[in-house]
Amino acid sequence: MKKFKISEDLVPLSRRQRTVLTLIIACVFQFVLFFTPVLAAEAVTLAQGDIKMDSTSKSEIDPIVASLIENNLSTSLPEAAEEEILEEDNTKPTIQVIRTSTHTITAYNSDPAQTDDTPCITANGFNVCKHGEEDTIAANFLKFGTKVRIPELYGDHIFVVRDRMNKRYSDRVDIWMKEKTDARQFGVKVAKIEVVEFID
Repeated sequence: MKKFKISEDLVPLSRRQRTVLTLIIACVFQFVLFFTPVLAAEAVTLAQGDIKMDSTSKSEIDPIVASLIENNLSTSLPEAAEEEILEEDNTKPTIQVIRTSTHTITAYNSDPAQTDDTPCITANGFNVCKHGEEDTIAANFLKFGTKVRIPELYGDHIFVVRDRMNKRYSDRVDIWMKEKTDARQFGVKVAKIEVVEFID
């Protein structure tokens, strides 16, 4: 049997050859490193989907992915934790109606002509413009902070008493609205209001 020896007179790799070889090695490493996270992501997706693998499907899936699935890889929360979150989401505060009464209802917005020189600030110091939600009402016969519903007009929407009206409107409710046109279109209505409170 002949033994082959590397010839001692072989020319060392040129600079160009070394550069090409380095690029090839870099490409191989890039390929390996780039696709590994993708395979892991596929494994998570398959595991979360509760895929049952038989011998055929195992052979069609990359060995790394198959290994992760067999080890029950899952990023989902434990069942007990999921149940607690669902219970919290489904928990709604209990609302109790304290009293009901019928009133004339109008609307206003933050217009100096309708308010004063600080149109965004209500009588109790609340900034309705910054708040931006149409859940503020003015009423002289209710305490600040009183929560009110107007079922006939707004269903279960909760309003809070934060403002006052002219003293001559002792029995009227005024709803704050963002747009002047909306307040004008609302006009004057008569409806039943419910004074409510939240029960823990």
